[in-house]
Amino acid sequence: MDNETAARLEKLESHLAHLEHLVDQLNQVVTDQSRQFARLQTQQQRLSATLETIELERVKATNSKPPHYQ
Repeated sequence: MDNETAARLEKLESHLAHLEHLVDQLNQVVTDQSRQFARLQTQQQRLSATLETIELERVKATNSKPPHYQ
């Protein structure tokens, strides 16, 4: 193998190593965001359920029973 081919091959290997590292970093970011999204989704569901409960209690408190139910 001549020097030019060896240099080109070395450059390609260097670029490939850099791209592999970049893909690993991007994969880590995607994984972290996926975990964060799942955590936020769970939190949103809890908050939604809490607000629904509060709203139902407010409706029950403001709607007095008709006289014939008391």
